[in-house]
Amino acid sequence: MEKTKLEQYLFSDRAHLYAVLDGVMVPDLPNILYTEKVSSECLPAGDLSPDLIHTSPYLVGLARGSKFADWVLEQALGKHWGIFIRSARSMIDTKNHFRRLLLAYDERGNPLRFRYYDPRVLRKYLPTCNVGELKVIFDDAEAIFAESDNEDSILRYTVGKDGLEFSELN
Repeated sequence: MEKTKLEQYLFSDRAHLYAVLDGVMVPDLPNILYTEKVSSECLPAGDLSPDLIHTSPYLVGLARGSKFADWVLEQALGKHWGIFIRSARSMIDTKNHFRRLLLAYDERGNPLRFRYYDPRVLRKYLPTCNVGELKVIFDDAEAIFAESDNEDSILRYTVGKDGLEFSELN
């Protein structure tokens, strides 16, 4: 998918565009964020080991036309780098919400790392959710976007009164 078309789908004049980028999939992500002076927040809280710093997910603000946003939009699709979130909320509020989603619990109450920011995981998980679960995931997000199975389209997810609504944008 060409970058111009992707920008039309993702950016909105009435909301911010964020990406949750996966440090496992984006080589040298923390150093790139630092060098490019990108507004970003590491999602796991606390003092992290160097290994965790480089493998953690980061919430990043994407500004239309910025060098970093252009790079992400040109490179990310097909590489499972992460997901995009359109929201009117501040970066801090968005970070706090999506940080809470990092842990899920199995039937015995054992904590598990939930890699919702991997588009392959999100594509499988969201269709299984009921309306209440979707509202927990989305919170105030207007839309969540994930790469599709093919590089020529992106999936847009929203929550409707009857549940998940999605469309494949080409």
